Amino acid sequence: MAAASATPSAREIARYERALAAAGLNRRPIAVLDLERFDANARALTERAGSTPIRVATKSLRVPFLIERAERLFGGGLLAFSLAEALDLAEQGFEDILVAYPTADPDALARFVTSERALGAVTLMVDSIAHAEMITAVRRSRPRCEAPVRVCLELDCSYAPVRGVHLGALRSPLFTPDHVEDLARRLTQYSGLTLVGLMGYESQIAGTPNRGFTPMRLLTRGMQKLSARDVAARRSEAVRRVRAISDLEFVNGGGTGSIESTCADPSVTEVAAGSGLIGPASFDHFVGFRPEPALVVGFPVVRRPARNVATILGGGWVASGPPGLDKLPSVVHPRSLKYVGLEGAGEVQTPLRGRAAERLRVGDTVWVRHAKAGEVAEHVDTYAVVSEDSVVDIVPTYRGSGRAYI
Repeated sequence: MAAASATPSAREIARYERALAAAGLNRRPIAVLDLERFDANARALTERAGSTPIRVATKSLRVPFLIERAERLFGGGLLAFSLAEALDLAEQGFEDILVAYPTADPDALARFVTSERALGAVTLMVDSIAHAEMITAVRRSRPRCEAPVRVCLELDCSYAPVRGVHLGALRSPLFTPDHVEDLARRLTQYSGLTLVGLMGYESQIAGTPNRGFTPMRLLTRGMQKLSARDVAARRSEAVRRVRAISDLEFVNGGGTGSIESTCADPSVTEVAAGSGLIGPASFDHFVGFRPEPALVVGFPVVRRPARNVATILGGGWVASGPPGLDKLPSVVHPRSLKYVGLEGAGEVQTPLRGRAAERLRVGDTVWVRHAKAGEVAEHVDTYAVVSEDSVVDIVPTYRGSGRAYI
C-alpha cells in the first residue's frame, strides 16, 4: 500500500469547512470524520491481514456508529476495553465481544452474570487466580446464574532480552508458556468458568514508532524483528499447551502496527485493530504503512495576543503515555503554526506561534490531529461525518451518549 499523505491538505480542510458551513455547523471545537478515508483504512487493514479475521478495538473509536461500521466491514467481533462497555455493546446486539483488560468491577460483574445474553456474547480477560475468585464469588452470590462465564488468558508479549530490560507494556504476569499452562490447569477447578481463548498483544511492535534513520529508530526496528521471533515462539508454545487442556475458540494477537508479523504466526487465529481506522498522528512515524488521517478537530481562535500568535480555545488534549512532544496534537492547518515552548497545549487556551497567525482573526478555525485515535471522543459529544462534499451524519460519541467507562 502506498503511503498516504501524513496530513489533510489545505484543499481538503477547505472542503470540510464548506461542508460544515452548508450544514450550519458553526460551533467550535468540532470533530470531523472523513468517511472515505475511514473506509479506505478499513480496506487497507483487511488487505494487510489477508485471510486472518480482524477484531475491532473499540477503545480506538468510542463512537457507536464507527464501531458498528467497522465490525460490519471486518466481521471479526469486538475487543472492548471494560466490562461495563461490553455489557452495553451486548445490549445493542453485538454477539462476539472480548474484554481486553481484566475487570474488578463488582457491579458490572453482577449485571454480567445475571444476563443470559451477555454471558453468551462476552468473554472476560483473566491473568490470575484473583480474577477467577472475584468472578466466581459474584456468580455464587447470584444463584439464578447457570451459564458458565467465558474467559480468556493473556500472555504477556513484551520483550525481555536480558534480566532487567523490559520493552513493551507491563500487562499480564503470565510471561512464559509455563505460567500460562499453570493458570489454565488451575482454572479447570472452577466449574463456573470456561476457558475459550488466549490473547497476546505485542505493544513494542504494534504501538512503537519506527520510521526514520536515527540510531534510536534503527535500534527499534532491530528490536522489533527480534521481538517478533520471540513472541511467536512463546505464543505458539503457550497455545499448544493450553489446547491440550481446553478447546480454544480463538487466539488473538497484535494491533494495527504489527498485523503482518502477527498474522505470520500460525498459532494466531485473529488480530485486533482500531487505531488504523482513524490514522492518528502517531502513525505518521511507522515504517511499511501509513493510515490515511480520517479525523481532524477544529478549534476557534479566541485571542490575538501578539502579531504572530493566535490563541485557540482549549486544545490541550494530550495523549496518554510517557509525557513528550509526540503526545501533543499536531497542527494540520495552518501548518506553520507551532506551540509556544513555555505553554504547550493548554487546558483552556493554547497559544500558537508562526507567520500564519498574522492572517488569522478571532473566530477563525485552527485544525489539529490528535496523537492517538480514540481519546478525542472523550472530549466531544459528536463527530460530524463528512462524505465527499457534504456532512452526511452527526453521530454521538460514548461521551455524547452519556457513557463514561473509565
